[in-house]
Formats: sequence, C-alpha cells, structure tokens
Amino acid sequence: MPDWIANPKIEYVLLVAAVLFGARFAFKRYRSKAAKSAAETAESLLIAVVLVFLVIRPFLIQAFFIPSGSMIPTLLVRDHILVNKFVYRFQEPRYGDIIVFRAPPAASPDEKDFIKRLIGKEGDTIEIKEAAVYRNGKPLEEGYVAEPPVYEMAPITVPEDSFFVMGDNRNNSQDSHAWGALARDRVIGKAMVRFWPLNRLGLLH
Repeated sequence: MPDWIANPKIEYVLLVAAVLFGARFAFKRYRSKAAKSAAETAESLLIAVVLVFLVIRPFLIQAFFIPSGSMIPTLLVRDHILVNKFVYRFQEPRYGDIIVFRAPPAASPDEKDFIKRLIGKEGDTIEIKEAAVYRNGKPLEEGYVAEPPVYEMAPITVPEDSFFVMGDNRNNSQDSHAWGALARDRVIGKAMVRFWPLNRLGLLH
C-alpha cells in the first residue's frame, strides 16, 4: 500500500472533500433515482473523508510506513502500522512500548518520524556492555531483538521528562545510544497494529 494513500497531504484531502461537496449539491438538483443515489454516495464519502483524515488521523489514529530495518525482526521494511495518538493522554508510556516520535535534531535535522522501543524512563540508568542492555544494573531480557549489541555504552541517567529508546535491530539502528535521550514532548504515539501486508497483520508487542 503506497504511503500517499495511507497518509495523503492535507491539500489533497481538502481537494477531494471539495469535489465531493460539489458533487453532492450538483446531483441534488436532479430528481432521478440515480442522481439521488449519487448525491447520497457523495455525501457519505464526504463524511468519511472528513472523519478519517481531518479528525481521526490528526488526533486519534494515524498510519505510518516503515522505511528502514531498524526494528527488524518486529517490523520489516515496507510494513504499515497504525499508531494510537491519544493513549498517552491517559497513561504513561511503559517499558517495551514501541513508540513513534519526531526525531530530535541530533538524529535527523529535518525531524523525520522515527520508531523505536522504549527502554528507559526518567531517572533510569542505562548501560550497554557484555552484549546486553542494562537498566539500573540489571540486564534486560529481550527476546525481540535481532541480535545482541556488539558495541558498548557507558552508564547514562535518563533526564527528566525524557526516554531512552532503541531499535530492535540493535546493531543497525540510529537511536538513543547514538544521539541521547528523547524528550517526552516529541512522542507522537504508540504503535499498536501492523495492518499491511495482510500476511503480517497483527498486534505489536
């Protein structure tokens, strides 16, 4: 599924909405059953477009396309996922959550959207040594990673209102071990479902 279908630009959405709005009134001028049916179809499509792209997508749920292999094996290149954008209004992010966020300038000057797994929270001490990630002195049990990290990182304490995030593909991921902690206000939402391709449909863990 092309990304432009899942996440069309707002100007295209408004154009489609305007065309459907015009079609609805144009067909309403005629009294035939076919015209009435066409007007009702245009009206239904208009409502759907407005709800999905102007209400649900900006504030509730958004589709994202996976462009890289940083989350292998959990997510593969060209997977499409749905991200819950309101869940963190009601609960705090949890260890192990897969989150989408606006990359900090140190990671991406144009602030592209990244997706990683939450490893550490405010006040946690994270260290990478002996082919394992340690949180507060204890190695994490991570059955979801592609392979153990081949690098090491001296202990760091996660700052206030920040997270430490890493890709599941430890050795091929630009993440907090490279550019530091992620500010809480850059988080977009929690990745919940893989919906494309259909043979990989399922909840994300």
